[in-house]
Amino acid sequence: MILVTGGTGFVGGHVAHELRGRDLSVRCLVRDARKAARLSAWGCELVEGDVTNRESLARAATGAETVVQLVAIRQGKAEQFRRVMVEGTRDLLAAATEAGAQRFVHMSALGTTEQTKDLVPYFGAKWETEQLVRSAGIPHVIFRPSFVFGSDGGILPTFVKLAKLTPVTPIIGTGRQRIQPIWADDVAKYFGDAVERADVTGRTYEVGGPDVVTWNEFWERLKRVRGMRRPSVHVPVALMKVNALVTERLPGNIPLTRDLLKMLEHGDNVVTDDDAVRTFELPLLPLDDQLRRAA
Repeated sequence: MILVTGGTGFVGGHVAHELRGRDLSVRCLVRDARKAARLSAWGCELVEGDVTNRESLARAATGAETVVQLVAIRQGKAEQFRRVMVEGTRDLLAAATEAGAQRFVHMSALGTTEQTKDLVPYFGAKWETEQLVRSAGIPHVIFRPSFVFGSDGGILPTFVKLAKLTPVTPIIGTGRQRIQPIWADDVAKYFGDAVERADVTGRTYEVGGPDVVTWNEFWERLKRVRGMRRPSVHVPVALMKVNALVTERLPGNIPLTRDLLKMLEHGDNVVTDDDAVRTFELPLLPLDDQLRRAA
């Protein structure tokens, strides 16, 4: 049995679908089973609970040989990052250990390093959870994905709408920072292999797509592939910070926050080694194809 946390999320849905496609037994920890009909339809067992509730983690982990931890938040106060991501992962590791799990597969994020851990709470929480996973004594695999694109969620549909509906496309700063987007189904394949292969544990893998582009190149390719002709304009980071100061106070999942701007300013978001490519040898969807498949 494989326990998946975060299965109702964007990446989590793709991972759960991939695992079930391999005919593996999957159990998903969900906060509300009524909102997890898709997972149930795929044959996933559902356990209601939350990573902030130790009792529910213990119930969910019972009998699980492998645990896949995908839960994270991208905005909130520092204490929320600690409660959901750090303490949630610590308690999940304890439950996995108590249940006798033999593997723990954890999703971190590209850009997470000791040098960036104090940049924003998100990186700090990701760094701390990585240390917890490494020291737990369970064979583990850690993935650090770049921007994850998909047609059914994530940031790509927002980018498409922005390019389609706004008179000009705003590009933050100079647009020279580089990114390496990876398709959600490809991320799921990495997780599927990490669950099944015995030779990949004890390592941290940076994963990105086959194309590295600057933000300027990304927007140019998006509009070319989608047949859009709207011009782009560079917006100073300082101006975007003022905008983020207002928007991040709005309810819901806001795509632009001051922390995100700090992360974008910090530098490139690209893979620094080819360990994942050499180890897993997966065919990865090119960026233009990712953009064509976007909703």
